Amino acid sequence: MSKQNCRMAAIQMVSGPRVADNLAVAGHLIADAVAQGAQLVALPEYFPIIGADADRVRACENFGDGPIQDWLAATARRHGVWIFAGTIPLTASVADRMRNSTLVFDPAGKCVERYDKVHLFGFTRGDESYDESAFIEAGSELVAVDTPFGRVALSICYDLRFPELYRALGSVDLILMPAAFTETTGRAHWEILLRARAIENQCYLLAVGQGGRHESGRVTHGNSMIVDPWGEILDRKMKGPGVVIADLDHARIAEIRESLPALAHRKL
Repeated sequence: MSKQNCRMAAIQMVSGPRVADNLAVAGHLIADAVAQGAQLVALPEYFPIIGADADRVRACENFGDGPIQDWLAATARRHGVWIFAGTIPLTASVADRMRNSTLVFDPAGKCVERYDKVHLFGFTRGDESYDESAFIEAGSELVAVDTPFGRVALSICYDLRFPELYRALGSVDLILMPAAFTETTGRAHWEILLRARAIENQCYLLAVGQGGRHESGRVTHGNSMIVDPWGEILDRKMKGPGVVIADLDHARIAEIRESLPALAHRKL
């Protein structure tokens, strides 16, 4: 079966501590994206809740059962689109931890794939400090999902800094990158890393972030963007809730891989 071109959308958010409020915002933005022709829609990391770490753990759902997952399935079904659900908190093997998981829903509302974040963020500079290992249980399996629009590599936030993850997945048409990058690290590295991953894998990259000041006081970088296989930014949004939208064109991928066959030239 030949791969279809598609219009894809990144839903940038500034999520807060109340799940119902965040789902309402996401619902309006998804409807906006669909009205612009989006067939594949991606939500950011922690889209249902950003608050204290313990609050996120308490919001955990069992895989396949819970109001967040029910909402995602119903939304995908209502609009007839693919939804890549940034991340939601799923139960871990221990009570005081969570899995930070991307779920993929097809247009019938069926969850067809799951990826649990493998690389857990840690950062300390002055008064700013993060340690995801304190409340997240890391995943162990790398995941790509086949869709009518091509093969999509699943990854989350800090995974972006580990190019070997994408090499291990092999050839893909699109890299999905939901994130909640800090303003400090995002300002320094976010765009550079995104464009590098698109260029070296000669594929599209959809980066969808949290972007702004949250009720908790945390500031996320935003700058959601869609990057083509040449590293060109097709659309972006710096801060605040909104929709980033662009087309995935398989002829563009083929053209770049033919003119500069770097993937075919690999030795390692």
